[in-house]
Amino acid sequence: MKNNEAIRVAVAENSVIIRNGMTAVLKRIPNLKIQPMEVLNIDALQELLRMHMPDILIVNPVFDGYFDLNRFREYPRTSCIKCIALQGSLLDTSLLNKYDGIISIFDDMDMITEKILRLQRYSGNEETEEESESLSSREKEIVVCVVKGMTNKEIASKLCLSIHTVITHRRNIVRKLQIHSPAGLTIYAIVNKLIELDDVKK
Repeated sequence: MKNNEAIRVAVAENSVIIRNGMTAVLKRIPNLKIQPMEVLNIDALQELLRMHMPDILIVNPVFDGYFDLNRFREYPRTSCIKCIALQGSLLDTSLLNKYDGIISIFDDMDMITEKILRLQRYSGNEETEEESESLSSREKEIVVCVVKGMTNKEIASKLCLSIHTVITHRRNIVRKLQIHSPAGLTIYAIVNKLIELDDVKK
């Protein structure tokens, strides 16, 4: 996201009151040009994704019954969209941890502004790193772990990270390298001397 461009934010929420309220708050955030788009059901979300790809999706985890975040992120077009959970009720923490951020319907204007700004800064930093097409040292560590067959949970434990952070790093790796399979990552790791051939033999 460039500073002079409007940030496209989709709000996916079945409740018209909450959806309209969130949209009104987004329009009032100071020093940010936000273009909010309201989404009332899953069909409308799919149509929006075809027409106008948002930078940020604020979505109720129980949107249209259940919003499958993992499936949403499987596709290259949507994997780079930042997803914020819109929490309107008590939800399982493990469900919320998958999101890039959480906005509660009880948050005040300052809290919501801070969360959007933090996410925007984070997104801007990612784009700068991606332009260089080089992996950070942490991303290289994660590539090695993936090549060794470790799960996200095992990687998180080994590197003292949250599972959510590991997933975010893995998405960044896919976007930078355009490699979508463990086999492809194995070849990349060997060619770039991140790992020895003997280390991946079973």
